[in-house]
Amino acid sequence: MIRINMFSQADSVKGQGVGSAYNELISLLRTHLVEEFYVTNNKYGRSDLTHYHTINPTYYANSFSPARGRKIGYVHFLPETLEGSIKLPAPAKKVFYNYVIDFYKRMDQIVVVNPIFIDKLVKYGIRREKVKYIPNFVSKEEFYPEQQAEKNAFRNQLGIPLDKFVVFGDGQVQARKGVDDFAKMAEANPEIQFIWAGGFSFGKITDGYDHFKELVDNPPQNLIFTGIIDRQKLVDYLNIADLFVLPSFDELFPMSVLEAFSCGTPVLLRDLDLYKAIIDGYYLKGENFEEMNEQLRRVAYDKTMLNKYANLSNMASEKYSEDNLAKIWNDFYHEQYEIGRRLGQIH
Repeated sequence: MIRINMFSQADSVKGQGVGSAYNELISLLRTHLVEEFYVTNNKYGRSDLTHYHTINPTYYANSFSPARGRKIGYVHFLPETLEGSIKLPAPAKKVFYNYVIDFYKRMDQIVVVNPIFIDKLVKYGIRREKVKYIPNFVSKEEFYPEQQAEKNAFRNQLGIPLDKFVVFGDGQVQARKGVDDFAKMAEANPEIQFIWAGGFSFGKITDGYDHFKELVDNPPQNLIFTGIIDRQKLVDYLNIADLFVLPSFDELFPMSVLEAFSCGTPVLLRDLDLYKAIIDGYYLKGENFEEMNEQLRRVAYDKTMLNKYANLSNMASEKYSEDNLAKIWNDFYHEQYEIGRRLGQIH
């Protein structure tokens, strides 16, 4: 049995997609592939494969130990994707961004969740053959369409009329996520209920913290900021939503979109090139606020169009299901084990 140790602090801060992706993978390995791999978390004993999910300095230090076996690094962000998320002084930012790339270069193998980032990593000096694309996925056990009675009960709990159109978005409250445009949509559509789930995972170093704190404390009348919520509660919000909206300016492969797909909720996104490589055709899109708001208004008053994109969400959820990704991860880890043995990294 192949021994895999996961090093991760991905779920130490709530409200981050990295933590969701990490938990999904651990669950998959311990349900679908329990006969193939012996999986440990944050252990310092000998392992065949060590999979680093976060880039903690202590992990960088222990990556020099021969007990780590073959080292696999998970790329959930690049320096440019952190712009608009955290605010650091210029010297600290340069040091941190260089460290991010140095960490990735320490790995024997890199996994990206979006193929568009392969070329970017190559430009940073990482060999193309060291980079493997494996998409994120969502378990249908955790994110699923609820019965109408459950949806109605949750709407009643929130005091939202059953016939009111609901737009839902989630993610950290920050500039990169397009939260300003989400609030602007709420102001432009007072007859629609808007809900945003998420908070300040980076605290006061969040880029634009003072501005967004003011927005959260004094939102438009038809916009609710829930703060950070548990994944179990997220299912309820996704199910009462008529439309999921994520106006992000930059993403890798947002777990929130997969979670919406898995619940059968229609999706509206900013028209980003990075989505075209992974989910093109499954969602509504607009290049800017005006186009996204126009799409929102069209679908809010066109039941046929809404049903079309609900069906497309269901189709997308099958493509990125736990069952499909179990085979991909199984093949990947076995391949890495064989490479490690051949190179003398595994004893």
